[in-house]
Amino acid sequence: MVPRSRLRRVNDAPVRPERPFVVLWVNAARRLRDSHALDQACAHARALGRPLLVFEALRVDYPHASPRLHRFLLDGMADHAQHAARHGVAYVPFVERTRGEGKGVLAAVAAHAAIVVTDDFPTFFLPRMLAAAGASLDVALEAVDGNGLLPLSLLQDAPPSAYVHRRRMQALLPPQLDLLPAHDPLAAPDLPRAPAPALPFRVETEASLRLAPFLDALPIDHSVGVTTTRGGMVAAEAALERFVRVGLAGYLDRNHPDDGTTSGLSPYLHFGHVAAHRVLREVVAGAPLALAPNGGRREGYFGLDAAREAFLDQLLVWRELGYVVARLDPSHASYDGVPGWARASLEAHAGDPRTPYPLEQLEAAETDDPVWNAAQRELRATGAMHNYLRMLWAKKLLLWSHTPREAFERAVLLNDRYALDGRDPNSYTGISWAFGRFDRPWGPEAPVFGVVRRMTSAQAVRKLRMKRYLARYGGAGPLFDAG
Repeated sequence: MVPRSRLRRVNDAPVRPERPFVVLWVNAARRLRDSHALDQACAHARALGRPLLVFEALRVDYPHASPRLHRFLLDGMADHAQHAARHGVAYVPFVERTRGEGKGVLAAVAAHAAIVVTDDFPTFFLPRMLAAAGASLDVALEAVDGNGLLPLSLLQDAPPSAYVHRRRMQALLPPQLDLLPAHDPLAAPDLPRAPAPALPFRVETEASLRLAPFLDALPIDHSVGVTTTRGGMVAAEAALERFVRVGLAGYLDRNHPDDGTTSGLSPYLHFGHVAAHRVLREVVAGAPLALAPNGGRREGYFGLDAAREAFLDQLLVWRELGYVVARLDPSHASYDGVPGWARASLEAHAGDPRTPYPLEQLEAAETDDPVWNAAQRELRATGAMHNYLRMLWAKKLLLWSHTPREAFERAVLLNDRYALDGRDPNSYTGISWAFGRFDRPWGPEAPVFGVVRRMTSAQAVRKLRMKRYLARYGGAGPLFDAG
């Protein structure tokens, strides 16, 4: 059973048991395994004796729509078509070809629904979309929070630091480990099944989703091209298996761009192609967990080796902290969400000399800092950026923008546009950290930054192994401290 703490009724419309399907509307947790929303839809299907219909749509007018993001999502939809067909479950994928073509599509599917179940995601345009859908449908719409290990409703105020959130997580996590979603609920033999009904719009096939010959003709931002990183459940699970098998042991060296090992899971977690619950299962690999509260310290809570402890702290503390903040703080994605002490210090230095670059020059990685340029080129080429350098990348924008607010807005814009894991609670909290959130004042006071923690390219070069990284992303040349 899906815990009530993860469920939310979006509207007051009734359940309509006379209608022929239970509809799962996939929009944030874009997977058909390890999904609380899928479990809830399957539970309704059994209770009502109605077959399951999975509906997934892709618009062309979402913010920053591009071949990069579209291709990643289409990969996932193709996986879903194959997986649903394997289990005899109706799957209806719709891909918009022109702006507005999808208007009325959800209503047409919901006309066949006894109840509609969907995902609850706390940021970007999805909360507004969900509210609008609930107001327009004549059938019950239920949203399910499958974002992380802790149901977001258990936390009623945004933690001021990772330490505070870690203490709460250590107290709240143990019972949640008995409530993980089923790995493959579509395989259950007692799940009612039936073919999809006739619908008044075009439904894609698995072949069309994989080939997507229409991609070049879509009205999306074609300046942001596809990357070699494949999306979808299959690629996500392969990336997870590879990380656990060969990468996890080196996770403690992850800050070194040359040879540090990161998981590479962030895009898959963002689009919901893999669940945090599944990642936890695979990383723990059946090892007994201590789960001994230790006052919010990073080490020792799980009773595992240091590499796995460090990774789980990122997965369960830093990642889920971003989701809690996104749910509770309406300003989480803006400069107004930066804590007051940091804004006051940054604005006290707003008149300090700086070297503003035009946005186009930043976007093209044409600054006088080879380290920053390399990070920006990596982002443009791959849709990802090395984790440590992303912090430096965001902080440098304070030196190259007219105001702290403009610097924040530029960081959000560039990250949301190019990063496969952009438009995410963790994107916004990560950028906010660079401006002082979840941090403390640092002395001595410095130009432009005030008492907000500084990071410089010269420091990065001294501390990190990055010669090969700089050569790979075109950052070779004289290195210096630009700030």
